[in-house]
Amino acid sequence: MPKKLKKQKKFGLLGKNISYSFSRKYFNDKFEKLHFDNCEYVNFDLESCKEFPKVIFKTKGLIGLNVTIPYKEEIIPYLDKLSKNAQKIGSVNTIKISKKKKLKGYNTDFYGFKKALKPLLKKHHNKALILGTGGASKGVAFGLKKLNIEYDFVSRNPDEYQIGYHEINAELFQEYQIIVNTTPIGTFPNVEMAPDLDYSLFTSKHIAFDLVYNPEETLFLKRAKEQGAIIKNGYEMLVFQAEKSWQIWNK
Repeated sequence: MPKKLKKQKKFGLLGKNISYSFSRKYFNDKFEKLHFDNCEYVNFDLESCKEFPKVIFKTKGLIGLNVTIPYKEEIIPYLDKLSKNAQKIGSVNTIKISKKKKLKGYNTDFYGFKKALKPLLKKHHNKALILGTGGASKGVAFGLKKLNIEYDFVSRNPDEYQIGYHEINAELFQEYQIIVNTTPIGTFPNVEMAPDLDYSLFTSKHIAFDLVYNPEETLFLKRAKEQGAIIKNGYEMLVFQAEKSWQIWNK
């Protein structure tokens, strides 16, 4: 009897201008290593979120998706259901697709961030500034909350509950000793860019965490490190959240 072919399983990443993406290489390397010959991970580079339904109905064997900038919030109205955490966070980076094409959204960003940050924490690290207010910042805020760390958002156009970049001074920096960049500033190819901060305010008591992972050391991290800060890029967070996504797709 001829050997029965395994059913093709497809996974992918939704985003915009994502040719650089970590996820596609990470998962395809994983499939090769584990000899999952029937699995493939592809990029769905969309000009607009409105193209999303086409992806679902035209892609055979699609089981799971990751979602990246700028669609982590925009994608929500297209989903049938949200996990409790995704609902609380208001941002989705993982989608599970049922056999009946029902879509459930999850957030694994907060899990990846929390797991990557935790080993760096010392007793005095109890307040954080989150640079940026997009979808990624929401997962970071939820992760900090789970670690019992207070946080505030920093924005270029702050509302009454946020801090403006121009307001960040030595006093604030003494109070907040974790600085997290959730903006895409400094991502390849724009490696000469960094969030608008006075980097001389960083000390050896600070943690500078950048969600950007390409380049490995952004200008934000480089400048913070020059002042003695502990630094970490977003690579490990991505690995943790990717593995969590894999668990969700396979449960």
